[in-house]
Amino acid sequence: MSQQIPHIFVAHSKLHGRGVFTGVPISSGSIIEICPILYLPKEDIPALQGTIINDYYFEWDEDLQAGALALGYGSIYNHSFTCNATYQVDMDADVLYIHALRDIVAGEEITINYNGNPEDDSPLWFDTK
Repeated sequence: MSQQIPHIFVAHSKLHGRGVFTGVPISSGSIIEICPILYLPKEDIPALQGTIINDYYFEWDEDLQAGALALGYGSIYNHSFTCNATYQVDMDADVLYIHALRDIVAGEEITINYNGNPEDDSPLWFDTK
């Protein structure tokens, strides 16, 4: 199952390369996208180190040793410590939910905190400045 709010699109981002934006207002709490995932077994994760995929997959499984490449726009949302959206994993259904933390205005980039918790400002594996 894949679903997304109409009028979300990928465009150049001031944050980093490409990002996901909305062309219409999105209300707080709305599901922005339901992304099916491509499961990456933990045995395959070491082979991803040093590849472009390494920056796009989510940690998966109960022990977070496997990975998941979110389809749709799921793996393209940029990180922000002041994000306007968050993600929720459903490992039973193999999907990732992206939903709005606050009202998002038309033209705004949709961002998530890569740490999972929107309030977690722990350092990431890349420079966020």
